Amino acid sequence: MAKGERRVLLVLGDYVEDYEAMVPFQALQAYGVSVDAVCPGKKAGDICRTAIHQLFPAHQTYSESRGHNFALNATFDDIEFNKYDGLIIPGGRAPEYLALDASVLELVRKFSDSGKPIASICHGQLVLAAAGSVKGRKCTAFPAVRPVLVAAGAYWVEPETMLACVVDGNIITGATYEGHPEFIRLFVKALGGNITGSDRRILFLCGDFMEDYEVIVPFQSLQALGCHVDAVCPKKKAGEICATAVHDFEGDQTYSEKPGHNFTLTADFEALDVSSYDALVIPGGRAPEYLALDEKVIALVKQIVEARKPIASICHGQQILAAAGVLQGKKCTAYPAVKLNVVLSGATWLEPDPIDSCFTDGNLVTGAAWPGHPEFISQLMSLLDIRVSF
Repeated sequence: MAKGERRVLLVLGDYVEDYEAMVPFQALQAYGVSVDAVCPGKKAGDICRTAIHQLFPAHQTYSESRGHNFALNATFDDIEFNKYDGLIIPGGRAPEYLALDASVLELVRKFSDSGKPIASICHGQLVLAAAGSVKGRKCTAFPAVRPVLVAAGAYWVEPETMLACVVDGNIITGATYEGHPEFIRLFVKALGGNITGSDRRILFLCGDFMEDYEVIVPFQSLQALGCHVDAVCPKKKAGEICATAVHDFEGDQTYSEKPGHNFTLTADFEALDVSSYDALVIPGGRAPEYLALDEKVIALVKQIVEARKPIASICHGQQILAAAGVLQGKKCTAYPAVKLNVVLSGATWLEPDPIDSCFTDGNLVTGAAWPGHPEFISQLMSLLDIRVSF
């Protein structure tokens, strides 16, 4: 591995789990790692359909619904193994058929034989088993994958919770996306990464039908760095959930919406000590429309601004900043439909072209939409002096 440079491969397929594809993809890019996302039989620019898998107490197994469309940024047939320092295999239903693909299995064996890090999560371990890469290795996975791993000669490690991760040599395995923070942190370590400045406390301002990616990607990315991250919502307590929305472009004149994952809050809004946090993150989606009407939310935002602490807001989140009157004299961007709010609040509008554009003005980071997460998270890391070096 070249000092200071890392490139990893993310192998996807249709109906890969939505979080398990996008969170590591964008988190690692935010840390400065190049990530190529590929799928056999598809080219750069093609999409993979994703699946939202969730466990509910009333059901004996997970549910499935449609997630975002994932745009590939590289072509499977163009892969040059020697260019890559590590491999990631997400879960979902895609591994069921990827495990039957000879070209995928050959690729996995190359990584396994070379000793380069392999990180596989949930059902992704089906591919490792098919490639013969788990024999004699300690592994965990989503519990339903246990019989295959045992039959393939692995030493099964029962996941005590769905956050569980296991390391054996160059192979990192995780049970589900709930364990992403440790899963990603272990992979960064295996790539030779060193994280500094992670003793930060960061608050997320959440609401029902916030955009799914816009909460989970920065939330778990910052947790993976070792930060203490809390998520709150007015009138809700720790352990309660917020519904999320999947916003995507599918050929219509504006974004489509589908139900997203449920997001579990970690702290009580009413019991907050806002002064104990080093930064505030505001996801987009539809939640900011009503959060901007809440006087306690406005007071919280003003307190952060008056303390001169960083705020990172994305997409429709800037509706809250505009309502709080804290954009006067600032340069910022947002989802284009929020331009009116931004301009009327006295800010200078920065056109988000392309849509992944993000900007920093003083202690304010603004982004237009979730495709810009790598830069959005990276710019917040800079304000908080959090660094990942290789």
